[in-house]
This record gives sequence, structure tokens and C-alpha cells, in this order.
Amino acid sequence: MKWLKRGIYTILGLAVLGLIGFWTFVPGIVGKQSNAVAEHAPYPVSDAAQELHSRLVVGDLHADPLLWKRDLTKRGTWGQVDVPRLIEGGVALQVFTAVTKSPAGQNYEENSSDAFDNITLLAFGQLWPVRTWGSIYERAIYQAEKLHGFEARSEGRLKVVRTRADLDAVLAARAGGTEVVGGILGVEGLHPLEGDISNLKGLFDAGHRVFGLQHFFDNALGGSLHGQGDHGLTDFGKEVVAELAKMPVVVDVAHSSAQSARDALAIVDGPILVSHSGIHSYCEVKRNFPDDLMREIAAKGGIIGMGYWADVTCGDITPDGIADMIVAGIKAVGEDHISLGSDFDGSVATAFDTSELPALTDALLRKGLSETQIAKVMGGNMLRWMDIACAICAGKHCAK
Repeated sequence: MKWLKRGIYTILGLAVLGLIGFWTFVPGIVGKQSNAVAEHAPYPVSDAAQELHSRLVVGDLHADPLLWKRDLTKRGTWGQVDVPRLIEGGVALQVFTAVTKSPAGQNYEENSSDAFDNITLLAFGQLWPVRTWGSIYERAIYQAEKLHGFEARSEGRLKVVRTRADLDAVLAARAGGTEVVGGILGVEGLHPLEGDISNLKGLFDAGHRVFGLQHFFDNALGGSLHGQGDHGLTDFGKEVVAELAKMPVVVDVAHSSAQSARDALAIVDGPILVSHSGIHSYCEVKRNFPDDLMREIAAKGGIIGMGYWADVTCGDITPDGIADMIVAGIKAVGEDHISLGSDFDGSVATAFDTSELPALTDALLRKGLSETQIAKVMGGNMLRWMDIACAICAGKHCAK
């Protein structure tokens, strides 16, 4: 029997070592491979472009670093965005989005909401709290807690923006020469509601202010752009959107079906958001809404964040390539409705990280955009839209 006991102990020991190895190495390997930055020589940045960039209020509508096991207060050796690199890139405002569910075999054409969920495995592998392993809602709460934790350890370099007063404080500090980034929390898809509209309050209280309706699959609110059947909003979805319209938050339709987006437009009086996307007339893929729908969104004051990855650009993802798509976006919907929506750290490969954004300003100058147009695209439109949408405002619904 001794050999049997030794065998069991050996197996248990190997299992424990295997788990330790999995928890120690696998999350970093997956994160690094999923969010690669192509090797490249330094991009050109003229003195004029650098000087202009230093005067801009730069904002990015979408990034997913909260999904990964990284300390965002330190300059990372992999990934695409963290606080030091945001400061290096001159970024004033960054939306940090919580990803809570992702179907196995994820693709842009069609996904089942019943597919195995990759984030469950990621939550286990990264040793997130046990409460997150079986609860999508708790994953959204936990990622908000992570950003607040980074804020506390950032030595004043990161400020979570929940109110208009927070926003004004960040902008005033930056105008006075302080290196600080305003972080805005969002949720990529409202499946964290878990079918209960009362959970909106919990998400809001946690700090979330940008509310995506869907992600890569249909959910209780309605159809995804990548779901099964191009369905619009359900009755529950319409109820949720109507409630969001009363709150100081933004409705984001970046992954919604075209019909879900139109249903949201019909409910929300103010502007809605397409946080990270491309322009269909520039890159004719399903991931990019048709231009006529983008113009409907723009007509109500909405803005479209230009992504930095190949699936929305149809190719060139260097600063010059992104600048070309921005020029196409201005042509399609107007200069007041185009912004930046990188999707950094969203399991996409890019050709630059956030520290290199002055190169995008340089590229836009070389494409012939005026300083006024560049100021709008790089962050001015985002600021104006936040005022109009009452996402972070001093209006009657806003927290004081």
C-alpha cells in the first residue's frame, strides 16, 4: 500500500506544481501573444507635430487592459497601454472597459451565446477572486475595483473620472503641468446585468459610465453584430436602454447589431457612441457599420472611435494607415464625429502602442488635416460629446 500512497502523493504534487506553473506563466504568455505590438523603427514625429501634440487634449474611447494580469501603474514589457505609456503619449483621458464574457472560437461573423466562455478560464488562470469565476456581474465589479486600486497606487498619475468635477480636476491639473491621466470605466456588453435591471445601480456605483449593449454574442438585451440573426433589442433591452437614457452614462453600440443600434437611437434622445470601429466605405467588412447608419448616429451628436487593428482598417495599421482611415471617416460623417478608439489590449495586434501617439498627430498633419481638425479627432470631439451626452456632467442626474 505504501507504493499506492506514494503514487497518489506524487500525482497530487504534480497537479499542484502544474497549477502553480499555469497560474505563474500562462496568463502572461496568453496576454503577450494576444496583444502584440509589431517590431518597428521609430515613427517620424516632426518638431511641429510634437509641439502641436503637446497642446492637445488626447482621448481614447476604448481599451481593455483591465482584463489582463498587469500592474498598470508600471511601464509594461508587453501589451499596449498602461499609465506610464499613456503619460508618454500625452493622453489625457482613457476609457478602460471591462470584458466579462467571450465565446470560444470568437469571430466577426457568428457566435453562439452558449459557446464555452473564455473569460471564465482567464479569471481562474489569473486568480481573480472566486466570486468572479461564476458571475459575469462580479467580473465587471472586480475590474472596476482594479482600476480604483491602480489609482490608489499611481502616486497621483491616474484619476478615475466619475463626475464632471473629476473631469475638470484632471484637465486643470494637466493645464498646470501635472502628469495625470483621467480613467473612465466602461462595460463591454450588458450581460453583467444577468437579466436583472437593478444591477445597473451596482455597475454605476462601481464607477462604470460607458455602457456597451452587446459584445460578440446575442444577450438578454438583444442582437449582437456577431450573433445569430441580426436581431434588434428585446423588450428587456429597450427597458434597459430607456433607463440608461435617464442616467449620466453613455450607450455604446460598437458590437451591437445594426438593428439594435437603430433601436437604441430611437430610444435615446442624446448622442450614442460607437467606441471602437472603422469606416465601411474605407474597409468593407461586417465589423464596420454601413456609412448610412454611422451618419444616423452622427446626426444625433454621436461619435465614432477609430480602431487601430487590421480587421477594421483592412490592412495598414501604422500611424499613416490609421490617419488614412481617419481622413475617410471625416469624409463619411464629418470632422465633429470622429475620435480615437484604439481597442488597445483587446486581443488585437497593433503597430504602435499608446506611448507613440505623437506619430499619429504627425501623420494627420502630413495627410493635410488642419490643426483644428486634428484637435477635434485626437480628443476635442470626445470632450464635446461628453458634455452633450451628460456622461460626466453637472446635470440633474449626475453625482455631485
